[in-house]
Amino acid sequence: MHYLSPSLNVMVAAARKAGRALVRDFGELENLQISRKGPADFVSTADSRTERILVEELTRARPGYGFLLEEAGVVEGRDKTHRFIIDPIDGTTNFLHGIPQFAISIALEREASLVSALVFNPVTDELYIAEKGQGAYLNDRRLRVAARQQLSDILVASGAPFMGKQGRKEFLAEVDGIISSTAGMRRFGSAALDLAWTAAGKFDGFWERNLKPWDVAAGILLVREAGGVVTDLDGRDHMMDCGHILAANQVLHRPLLELLRKTQE
Repeated sequence: MHYLSPSLNVMVAAARKAGRALVRDFGELENLQISRKGPADFVSTADSRTERILVEELTRARPGYGFLLEEAGVVEGRDKTHRFIIDPIDGTTNFLHGIPQFAISIALEREASLVSALVFNPVTDELYIAEKGQGAYLNDRRLRVAARQQLSDILVASGAPFMGKQGRKEFLAEVDGIISSTAGMRRFGSAALDLAWTAAGKFDGFWERNLKPWDVAAGILLVREAGGVVTDLDGRDHMMDCGHILAANQVLHRPLLELLRKTQE
């Protein structure tokens, strides 16, 4: 087994504890799907409870660290150099519909630099972890991004704007460009897992617009530690600020970036 830093060990323990409750919740969804009220309130409660468990466990182990949370927003800590970035359920709509494609996502920043990452699907027990300079792993197996080099051979993932969210026009143009030039595209509904799967070589690339830091923070480090390249859609390192992202291997990143740019001309 590879070495885990004390901080990453703490993150893993917190995720596994929160994940056990999520698995129980997931098992209850089948009964809730047929109720008149539906499962939406139940899922909202699960989301909030998962975040609370993670914060409580991480605060107990690392008192003073700050947080950036999907539900509660910014929580300032006494230690201004460390911050956890958390999405308690990335892929909430999948969870809502009983689809086992969702994850707990936790990243740790030290002095504004990502140093530890975790993406955990508690239903499949897939635990993706990474530490800066130490590589990326899936359940103790070292990860490397896919080695494919031709656009015509690759499978690319993305996320689609829905229910009137901004970016529909840009997305449809990008999809047209991608499906015209590659072997396929997938939309699975969890940016954290899409990035983890890119790190694992299941996807050759991933792009999306209008994301939040908690959607991508852990996945960025996973891809980079698996040997990939991650930038925003302008080729810069501002993904967590601007909300758009492209991840791929070192050969494919530039052609994909240029392809996506051409769709907006």
